[in-house]
Amino acid sequence: MKVNPYLNFEGKAEEAFKFYQSVFGGELFIQKMSDAPGTENLSAEEKDYALHVSLPIGDGQFLMASDCVSSMGQVLQLGNNNYISISPDSRDEATRIFNGLSEGGKIEMPLDDMFWGDYFGSFKDKYGVCWMINYANKK
Repeated sequence: MKVNPYLNFEGKAEEAFKFYQSVFGGELFIQKMSDAPGTENLSAEEKDYALHVSLPIGDGQFLMASDCVSSMGQVLQLGNNNYISISPDSRDEATRIFNGLSEGGKIEMPLDDMFWGDYFGSFKDKYGVCWMINYANKK
């Protein structure tokens, strides 16, 4: 089984995913609302919103998203009830991802060696998405 986190934004999905791509690399796929049937009555701004975005982030796994369209009754509610937990293959990769994604955001727990033995940190990025980076130190 693979888990693919899916995020919602309010007009910032493309911007956020270009930022995520700058950290993770990979080929970014973006499909616009204007590509979907039944969107003729959307404003020009909403037609440019992301219908679906995906970015490969690991072995057959993708980070995905879309924008909420308020004129269609979709309301974004930001909260701290969800985190994306990343488990990199090395300590250096954990540091690189943490530093890249937390840029412009708010660090909750600085990346450091923890009492349970792992190298861990958490933060909310500049788009309001909560992340945990956890490298399991090899004993």
